[in-house]
Amino acid sequence: MTKNRNDADVDFIKALAELLNENKLTELNVKREYGENDSLNVRVSKQMTPPPVAAAPAMAAPAAFAPAAAYAAPSTDPVDAPGAVTSPMVGTAYMAAEPGTTPFVSVGAQVTEGQTLMIIEAMKTMNHIPAPRAGTVKRILVADGSAVEYGAPLMIIE
Repeated sequence: MTKNRNDADVDFIKALAELLNENKLTELNVKREYGENDSLNVRVSKQMTPPPVAAAPAMAAPAAFAPAAAYAAPSTDPVDAPGAVTSPMVGTAYMAAEPGTTPFVSVGAQVTEGQTLMIIEAMKTMNHIPAPRAGTVKRILVADGSAVEYGAPLMIIE
């Protein structure tokens, strides 16, 4: 490589950097061919940092305007509740056998051990989730049609 070509390559890279900034790009990849088995591969990139956001001071909402969910939510993680029923798989939760039909259970319902609580669809297979014990459904923690993860709390039965 000659001195002139090296200077030309440096100028080329500087021009790419300017092009990156002028067009608000984050990355450019260019291959410059000089001949057989002779090329220059250039990758110019910059990391975009979002502008700092000033955090608003935390303020408690007046009781009259607090969301209703705030009253129903327990102070502990639902998965730690003694009657938590957790998901045995990853999938989509359905509360009824078919859309528009009555859900398997609702809050306040008495269930027996083995009774179907919901269905989790995983890989086009409908898996019935049975009640692990008899009791009363205290909370349903997932919405119909929502995605669930393995071990995620589905409902509380006490």
